[in-house]
Amino acid sequence: MQWTINGRVYHAEPDIRTSLLDLLREDLGLTGAKKGCDHGQCGACTILVDGRRINSCLTLAVMHQDDAITTIEGLGTADALHPLQTAFIRHDGYQCGYCTPGQICSAAGMLDEAARGWPSHASADLTAPDLGDREIAERMSGNICRCAAYPNIVAAIAAVASADLRRAEAA
Repeated sequence: MQWTINGRVYHAEPDIRTSLLDLLREDLGLTGAKKGCDHGQCGACTILVDGRRINSCLTLAVMHQDDAITTIEGLGTADALHPLQTAFIRHDGYQCGYCTPGQICSAAGMLDEAARGWPSHASADLTAPDLGDREIAERMSGNICRCAAYPNIVAAIAAVASADLRRAEAA
């Protein structure tokens, strides 16, 4: 079996009951996504599948052989950080760092959702979501930070959202 992860093809023969998270971590050595609760409640395992954020602990690896999978390892490099990685550093959006890969992958997916005009439960205007603190917090509610770095996480995401908006207005 094969998977395309971070633009690279990987081969493995996992048991058909293997979660995508376990395939990534145990079979392929991609340990960025963390195993937090293993029940889809904490978001530590969040990755992007075809650009959409998912909890990798809740899906079987065999279901995603034809999908483009992106993990934290594929968002940026040490030499060229993703804007969210840079913002998390600048805004101290992490403490212990355990949830950070899932937070960043979720934020990347969330920013794409907002750019597409998808509303959330906190959206006051369903036709044009405003990524204020309340909206960001609602959209990120599936990602738990046990260190409670939420204000800094929201600030980091807001900084990237603001920069994205400025780029879009300039274009």
